[in-house]
This record gives sequence, C-alpha cells and structure tokens, in this order.
Amino acid sequence: MSEYLENLRKKLQDVPHKPGVYLMRDRFGTVIYVGKARDLKRRLSHYFQPSRRIWSDPKLTALIDAIADFDIHVVHSEAEALLLEGRLIKEFHPRYNVSFRDDKRFLMIKVNLNDAIPKFTLTRIKQEDGSRYFGPFPDSGAVRNILMLIRREFNLRGCSALKPSEQDYKHCLYAHLRYCTAPCIGNVNREQYLQQVQAACDFLDGKCEELADEIEEQMQKAAVAQQFEKAALLRDLLFDLKKTLRRTQKFVRLPYSLPPTINPNKDLAEIAKVLDLPKPPSHIEGFDISNISGTFSVASMVCFKNARPDRSNYRRYKIKTVTGQDDFACMAETIRRRYSRLLRESKGEPAKTDDSSKIKLTDNAPLPANMPDLILIDGGKGQLNAALFELEILGLGKIPVIGLAKEFEEIYTKTKPEPIRLSKDSGALKLLQRIRDESHRFANTYNAKLRLKKISESILDEFPGMGEKRKTELLKKFGSVQRIRLATVEQIAELPGIGLKFAEKLKAFLIARSPVQPDENKPQTSAEQPTGN
Repeated sequence: MSEYLENLRKKLQDVPHKPGVYLMRDRFGTVIYVGKARDLKRRLSHYFQPSRRIWSDPKLTALIDAIADFDIHVVHSEAEALLLEGRLIKEFHPRYNVSFRDDKRFLMIKVNLNDAIPKFTLTRIKQEDGSRYFGPFPDSGAVRNILMLIRREFNLRGCSALKPSEQDYKHCLYAHLRYCTAPCIGNVNREQYLQQVQAACDFLDGKCEELADEIEEQMQKAAVAQQFEKAALLRDLLFDLKKTLRRTQKFVRLPYSLPPTINPNKDLAEIAKVLDLPKPPSHIEGFDISNISGTFSVASMVCFKNARPDRSNYRRYKIKTVTGQDDFACMAETIRRRYSRLLRESKGEPAKTDDSSKIKLTDNAPLPANMPDLILIDGGKGQLNAALFELEILGLGKIPVIGLAKEFEEIYTKTKPEPIRLSKDSGALKLLQRIRDESHRFANTYNAKLRLKKISESILDEFPGMGEKRKTELLKKFGSVQRIRLATVEQIAELPGIGLKFAEKLKAFLIARSPVQPDENKPQTSAEQPTGN
C-alpha cells in the first residue's frame, strides 16, 4: 500500500465533511469495498492512519493493504447514503462486503389505481405492473407506521381480500372501527374512493405539511393536558412521518453515474499513444464469449463512450451457427452480425444479420459515423484474428482492434508481432480491463439467464397446443408433471379448457416421455394417487 499511500492522502484533502458513500478500489480498478459515512472525510481518514493498521483485525488489515484508490459520492442525508450503499453493493459485489449482498431490498409502498378497490400495500420488488410505487424507505418500522396512518387518515381499506364483498364486510375490523369508507358495500362509489386514494398518493409524494402540523398541534395539546403517553405516541408518529417522507435524491442506475477512472481523458490519451491511434478512442466496444462446455453459447457487446459505460447500447447475442465449444468461431459470428448490421443501418437498409456476405464497405470509403474508434476483444491472438478476418470481409479493416488476454494482461494488436505489456498502475490498462470485465460480466449474466430459463421450462411446453393458461391450471391442480402423469384421463379432463381428447393425447404424451414406463396392471398406491392440491 505504501506506493499508493501518498496519492491517497493527497486525494483525501479534497474530500468534503458531508454524508455519502465511498468505494475502495484495488490496483486493477476493481471495487473491493463499499461503505457509507455521515462524514466522508473523517471516515476515510481513519483508513490511512498508522495506528489503524496496528489494532485492526486481519480482514480489515487485508482490505487496507489492498486499497489503491477510492471514489466518493456525496448525498444529502444519512438515509440516502444507506440506500445508495445497498444499491452499489448489489451492483459491484465487493469481496470485502457482507451486508446487502443477498437479495434483500428496502420496503416500498405500492398501490394499483386500476384495481376495483385500490389498496396500499408494502413490497420489496418493483414490477412493471402499472402500479404506483413510493420509496424505497430505509426504516421499515417507520414506513409500516406511516402505512397505518394513511389508512386511518384517508379512510382506506386494509383488508387482504383482492376484491372485498359484502361477506368480507361483515368480518372487517376496519369498517366496524369506521376507518374505512366501505366501498365494498357501496357506501361510497369508486370515483369517491379514488379521490381518497389520490389524496393519500399526494401525501406520500411529500404534500404532508397540513397533516404534520395537525399531529404536532395534537401533541402539544396532549402535553398541556398532561396526557404524556398520548403525547409521546404522537411525537413518535411525527418523527416517523418526517423520516419516511423526507425528500431523497433520485439516483441514476449505478455504477454508471460514478467516475470510472480518476482521469478519463488522460487514460484515453494514453491508450491512443500506446496503440498509435490518430486520436483518443472516445467510442470503444468490447466483446466476450460465454458458454458451459459448448452449451448455451452467447456473446456480449458493451459500449463505452468517453470512458463511461453506455448501457443503452449494450447488446447480447445467442450463437446460431457454431456447435460445440469454439470460441474463435463464436467471436467471428458475433463480429459479423454486429458490424454487418451497423453497415446496413448506415446505408439505410433493413438491419438483417444473416446475409452479411452481401454487404461490404467499398474501398477507400470513409468509415460510417456509427462505427467505434476501437474494438476490444476478450482473448488473445486467436480471438483477435477471428475478429480481424470478419472485419476485412466487411471492408472495415480500418477499425483498430485489440485483444486483451487475462493471464498476463497482454494487449495483442494487428500491427505488432509481440504483445504489449503495460504497467499495472497504468490508467490505460485499468480502463481496458474495466471494459473487458464489463463485457465478461454481461456475457455471463446472459448465459446464466438462459440456463435458468431452461431449468424452469417444463416438459409440458413441448406438447402441441399447451398454452401458458392450460399449463398453469394443470400444475396448480396436480402440483407436478409426475402427478399429472399418474392421474386418470377423466381427472385431467375435469379442468376448464381441457377436453377429453386433449387429456387422452396429453396422458399418452407424458407416458411416452416418462423415464420409467409405469406398469398399467399395477394398482397405484395411496402415495401415488394424485391429490387435488
């Protein structure tokens, strides 16, 4: 750490005494720890004090020894720092962090105005379902109290029924306590109830000054009347109200709003110098291949502009023409599909990807504006040559292409017979590594998604005429494919949308695809009998 310590202490002088989040990086630029602080300068200074190393536990000592750089992100409050810290840890997965690495998320309040009788509920996952979401809120206890408050103040329902009826009203505590205006029995019509819901939404949007003033006035009256328990409850409620509905900063999807390097312009200039480029490559595209023993072969393309990830231009590819494990051929197919498409787009033609042999840039023609300044391939000489060959066919041999091999971090180029090795402290190398690692992450994520999708697919999907609705009804009724296989034709045909002929064909199909053929003469035991659950 001694070689970086002086630079870190100089950088620390510019850190403000404000709340925020800090990211510790190692010498390769990888984020190894994310933390939050009420006072960034004070917290960060603790890491670089000599006494800190003497009294630290082995894990903290190892972290301090690995720190080569840090980034900060200033926020408005400690609550915002907590939210941002959790998001960053989920994004980077730093090896020295333990908290927030699971899938736990902060609570949000949700309401769907399209429901027959909308209801405010708590959730941890935001979905594209047409609902309005408020939050996330770092204090779960406070947000639960506020949810109870808005139900009482705006006379909203708290029952669990999806669409409450008169039967539900008879046993509804909210209605009997007169907290709810009871739209389920027509006490108010839907339009009137939606006005109550909209008022609650305005409240959650931060328009809560009147209610806060009212609660504070009630608290003072209770204190004057020496009703100290009531005053204490109102005080806690007012505190929860202010803490939950405090305005928080809206964060851009991270880490893309954070500076990827200390000096991006300097790093791009260094890349141009090392590779003999006419200008710094402001537009870089990186490629990687991912497969598991030749199966689920996919490729990724990430785009960096001005040394920052441009996520909207990321692309992913299923390999179509290659069987088995052949990374060179996979890379060739990906490059062919990507740049034949860009060529067609530049000429205003339909962006087909399966007919690249008929598209080519004419000799001496300038490169189209949508082409990158530099292409980075994850791999060595073999992957680089495969990419160069495809680009030559397309007439795009003018685009600079490099390969970055992981083992020794060597840079392979078209013009130099020997690979280039840069200092591990080089900003240019760190930037190239970041692009390579991002393409690797994006490819692996897509590969994992395909594998998970394959695992989740059912043999029922292979049966002709089996739609999602029928499959859902069958699995809901019988619980598994094996139980459907053991059921009688009559039991299967009882389900809505499934006739006797369909059930007979399905039964024959499942028996034919069974790994163990059942003995038709053997009676089923009680354990084998399908249940109705």
